[in-house]
Amino acid sequence: MIIDATFWVSISFLIFIGVLIYFKIPQKVVNALNESIDSIKSEVDNAESLKEESKNILSEYEKKISNAKNEVKEMIEAAMEEADKTVLKTNEDLHVQMENRKKNTEDRIKQMKNQALKDIKNASVKISIQAVEVLLKNSLDKNKLNKIFDTSIEDTKSALKRKST
Repeated sequence: MIIDATFWVSISFLIFIGVLIYFKIPQKVVNALNESIDSIKSEVDNAESLKEESKNILSEYEKKISNAKNEVKEMIEAAMEEADKTVLKTNEDLHVQMENRKKNTEDRIKQMKNQALKDIKNASVKISIQAVEVLLKNSLDKNKLNKIFDTSIEDTKSALKRKST
C-alpha cells in the first residue's frame, strides 16, 4: 500500500469533517440559515400585511373621494334647483307687482276720467244756468234768444275744450 498525498488529503478532510461535526458547525449553519429564512418569511408576511392594509386604505380613500364627488354634485344640483326656484319666484313676484301697478294706474285713470266728466257736467250745468238766466233777462226777442243760444253753445264748447285739456 502506497501512502501518497491523496491519502493524506482524504485523512485531513475526514479529520476536518469530524472537527466540524464535533463543534456542531453544520447545526449552527442550519440554525443560522433557518433564522435567516424565518426572518425573511416574517418580513415577507409583514410586507404582505402592509400591502393589504395599504390596499384597504387606498380603497377607503377612493370611496371617500367618490362619496365627496357625489356630495359635491348633489350640492351643486340642489343649489341650481334652489336658484331656479328663486328666479321663478322673483319673476312671479315681479309680474304680480307689475299687474298691481297696472291695475292701480288704470283705477287712477278711471277716477280722473270720472272726475273730468263730473267737472264737465258741472260746467255744462253752470253754463246752462247762466244761459237760462241770460235768456230770461232778455227773454222775448227771438233773434236775441237765438243769438244767446248760439253763444251759450259756443261758450259750452269752449268750456268743455278747456276742461278736457
